[in-house]
Formats: sequence, structure tokens, C-alpha cells
Amino acid sequence: MPSQASQRPSPPGPKAELVIITGLSGSGKGSVLKALEDLGFYSVDNLPVDLIPKFAELTRDNPGVRAAALVVDVREGEGLKRFPRIFSGIRKSIDARLIFLEADESAIVRRFSETRRPHPLGADRSIVKSIRTERRQLAPIRAMADLIINTSRFTVHELREFIGERFRGQRDESKILIYVTSFGYRNGVPPESDLVFDVRFLPNPNYIPRFKNLTGRNPSVARYIRSFPQTVEFVDRISELLVYLVPHYIREGKSYLTIAFGCTGGQHRSVMIAESIRKKLQEAGFKAKINHRDIVKK
Repeated sequence: MPSQASQRPSPPGPKAELVIITGLSGSGKGSVLKALEDLGFYSVDNLPVDLIPKFAELTRDNPGVRAAALVVDVREGEGLKRFPRIFSGIRKSIDARLIFLEADESAIVRRFSETRRPHPLGADRSIVKSIRTERRQLAPIRAMADLIINTSRFTVHELREFIGERFRGQRDESKILIYVTSFGYRNGVPPESDLVFDVRFLPNPNYIPRFKNLTGRNPSVARYIRSFPQTVEFVDRISELLVYLVPHYIREGKSYLTIAFGCTGGQHRSVMIAESIRKKLQEAGFKAKINHRDIVKK
């Protein structure tokens, strides 16, 4: 007679996971696929959409493949129109997530210019027209995405690092990458900004001859700006606000956040404030990168 212990069912193994990567040409889909492959995902590029259900079934039923990733994009042609229906179907049988990558038009144009590769939609039209056509074609798929990533500001290394942090280990989704940006209002507000703070109320070092050709990174300039009580109070209050806000953005699933500080020219006040806020965020345990958009512009 079997023992009571032998009659107990074996504990279930880890749940199979399928990640489908799609998005605009030139947005970094290959880099994301490679990053997932480095994390142990079984990876396939440009799988025909009609084979996705079978691939999902094999991922689910094969104990040796617990996580898989594949790329589907505009190279699929007319078959891409069937993807929304197919993806909705496979979600019923496997834990499937859809990542959509995009980038600003100028960033994609620059990337195609650097690589000198033709756009998948053909060389009989301009890159800009191809990008806009592709955006329209992919709009229904974008609307289904679990995660949308704008890669305009990512280097290849940063994108792979971001994906690694997002999917490594227990797929810790509490990660968020914060960009702290300084800018000058005379050159316009950065369009990618999520939060914008105007620091033109602070005294302007530009009117002091010895500071005019320096930047807010210079210790003397930073000391001057920090010597005013409103500067100290502003940094403290904004830092407290951001430390409060960021966890709420994380819970809402935001992957990256751009916080912009603007002064007139983007040389002094905004630079010093951005550096101070980045330091405060890092001290609070957040990963924050700095970008001074207009620091070399006059």
C-alpha cells in the first residue's frame, strides 16, 4: 500500500513565461532580445505569427524551457494583422507579456543613418515616411502592450541594463530609472519630460562676470546659488516630494521617469539644482542619471 507521503502531488514547477517583443524598426528590439537571452530566456527572432501558438504551447509544456522570448515586427507583412487575435488567444494558456519598443522620430532617423541600413518597409520611400507608416500599422498592437518603452535616450548598454534589472531573478518590477535633466527655456522644454520645475526664481549667476562662462557644475557657482535660503528650501522640498511620488509611479508600473529643471539658458541654476536633486534621489535608494541638455549651448 503506498505511503501517505507518496500520494501527495509533487509541487508545481515555476510557471512558464513568454515575452513577445515588438515595436518600431530601429527601436532596439534586437538588444532587448539579447538581454533576455543572457538572462536564460530561450530566444527566437522574427517567428512567423502563425507559429506563435505552437511556440507558446512548447514553452508551456517543455520543463526545460521555463521562459522564452520572441520578436514579432513589421517584417511579418500582412500576417501582422492577425497578431492581436493570436496574442489574445495564447494569453489564455500561458503567462504572456507584450513589450512594445518605440523611439522619437529623430532618434530612429539618426540610427538608420548611422547603420546605413534600409528600413524594412523598403527603400522606395523616405525613412520618415516609413517610420510614420510603421507607427500606424503597429498602433493596434501597441494598444495591447503590457510595457511600452521609449528608447530614445537609451544607449544600447543602458537598454540592456534596464531590461536586465526588470527581468532578473524574481522579475522585480519595483525598478525605475530616473532621468534628471537640466535645460534652458530659450531652447524649449524637453518633450520627454514627465515633471518640469522652473528655477528661474533663483538669483542668476549669469550676471556675475566671474561666473558667466562657467556652469552650475563649478563648485564656486554651486556655492553661490546654494548661498540663498530659497535654494536650500527648494531642494529640500522638491526632494521630499519626489521621494514621496516615485514609489507611487512604480506601483502604477512606470519604468522610467524624466524630471526636468529649467532656467533661462540651462547653464547655471538648472544644472546645479539637477545635480543636487539627483544626489538626493540616489541617497534615497533610487537609480538616477543626469543629463544637462543645454550646458554647452549659448
